[in-house]
Amino acid sequence: MAGIYPQSLSSDTGRYGMDGSIDYQSGRQEKELGDNGRKQNRKPKKEIYKTPSFPCQYQNKATKMVFLSKTKQILKIAINTRLLLKNKLEGIGWFTYESFSRMVKAHPEHDFYFLFDRPYDASFIFDDNVTPVVVGPPARHPVLHYWWFEHALPHALKKIAPDLFISPDAYNSLTSPFKNLMVIHDLNFVHHPEMMPWLPRKYYNYFTPRYARKADRILTVSQFTKQDIVKQYGIDVTKIDVVYNGANTLYSPVSKEKQQQTRKKISHGRPYFIFVGALNPRKNIVGLFKAFDLYIQETAANTCLMVVGEKMYWDRSIKKAFAEMKHKDLVIFTGRLEPGELKNVMGSALALTFVPFFEGFGIPIVEAFRAGVPVITSNITAMPEVAGDAALLVNPFQIKEIAEAMKSITFVPELRKRLVEKGFQRSRMFSWDKTARLFWESVEKTMQQAKS
Repeated sequence: MAGIYPQSLSSDTGRYGMDGSIDYQSGRQEKELGDNGRKQNRKPKKEIYKTPSFPCQYQNKATKMVFLSKTKQILKIAINTRLLLKNKLEGIGWFTYESFSRMVKAHPEHDFYFLFDRPYDASFIFDDNVTPVVVGPPARHPVLHYWWFEHALPHALKKIAPDLFISPDAYNSLTSPFKNLMVIHDLNFVHHPEMMPWLPRKYYNYFTPRYARKADRILTVSQFTKQDIVKQYGIDVTKIDVVYNGANTLYSPVSKEKQQQTRKKISHGRPYFIFVGALNPRKNIVGLFKAFDLYIQETAANTCLMVVGEKMYWDRSIKKAFAEMKHKDLVIFTGRLEPGELKNVMGSALALTFVPFFEGFGIPIVEAFRAGVPVITSNITAMPEVAGDAALLVNPFQIKEIAEAMKSITFVPELRKRLVEKGFQRSRMFSWDKTARLFWESVEKTMQQAKS
């Protein structure tokens, strides 16, 4: 039996219950559950409908956001929050954090159950209407993924009896009977299976189409991925909603003085190109190394390459490419940076060089736009959709083309200025507030389907 256990914020957080029992903890006070799982000590909620015909606006004072709610009933919404990990948020983790931190505050009339697979951090319990539930064991391997989603999770959901289950990380449960909304960020494993280990590749290729067909509704982060899902899996296009990612509001232009201080601290005062993301083959780290080498060889520029991110998939090809670099002494690895520090490092860069082979969106592009930093990115998959005409688009398979873009950024200041201005304009299309609002609209659509 999978361990499903409460995580009291003041108690021993390392013990797993193995009796199949389930408890709930709000992070502030215990809430007694009746037979139907509803919170019995709920404060009376304000009626948010003025007339039966039109939804009124509910404004949450904490976030200053206004959502339209068409759902009159109090909903119990269970959410897979496995990727909310303290100091370890990656792309999907940030999507989960930014979306639901806003959603739960904008909708205090509903109950949210956050389903973790390990002890959680209190900062992820965003408001009093969130009940954290820890469902063991921690799942970071295909075998454990299967056990968690097909055995442990359905058991927990049965106890909660939610009106809706949301999974923001492209997983779903084939055995759960509850209405569900899943998020698919991309299908990179379909197009580049060689860039993924054998077992995860087999898992994704087998289960993802089944997850997609099981879902009552699907949310994705770009028109490119929406069309890819339709093409690869034959999903009805009307079942899929597109909700763009946002960018951290910390990102903004850095003063000249701060740029000089940052460069002095991390690059010996030299200008630098920056890459931000997980270091795996799909991100085209090999091509970036080769292009930077060629750029230095042809220009002798006093410029560095800043690589920000963990070496999660530092495989043989990446090791070999780095070992063969003639100018590897100009490459600086920072590892993971905290958002406040990354804001200054990004804002002090000569340009973002983000040239993956495949992306469902590409959040660093928008972050660079907000920071006033020019962008070099790939001309394939979702990246042109995100970048528009505000970036230099290159063929990621052409090393020479990437190097030429680096030269243009370095030696054509008018181009750099124009890209910065266009980037600011483009960045207005993307915000996490907008993401959360449109996400909620997808929730509403799913619930309407449930009633049809």
